[in-house]
Amino acid sequence: MASPNGAEDFDNSLLSYEKLDRASPDLWPEQRKASFSFLFFYPITNSPPKWMAELEIEDIEMLKELGSLTTANLMEKVKGLQNLGYQLGLEESREMTRGKFLNILERPKK
Repeated sequence: MASPNGAEDFDNSLLSYEKLDRASPDLWPEQRKASFSFLFFYPITNSPPKWMAELEIEDIEMLKELGSLTTANLMEKVKGLQNLGYQLGLEESREMTRGKFLNILERPKK
């Protein structure tokens, strides 16, 4: 049977007496500091980024739709796109074979 001081002993065994201040290299290594430095080079502005300026209304609506999906729905959408890509690959393979048999892709002889 556990002693009444067992829980207190367990809690005390979890305590750390190590003192780390903000200047500690263990808390903020140079590598970690550098990862936040991009915030100073790219200030927040109200203008849209360049990649977004080229989007059409349909593209923005698609982004909003995809952003509103749950994780499960998004995974289902990705699986559907993978299946569509596979089907397109099969169809392309059939058409290339067909073109080969019809000698469409042959280079003219000189």
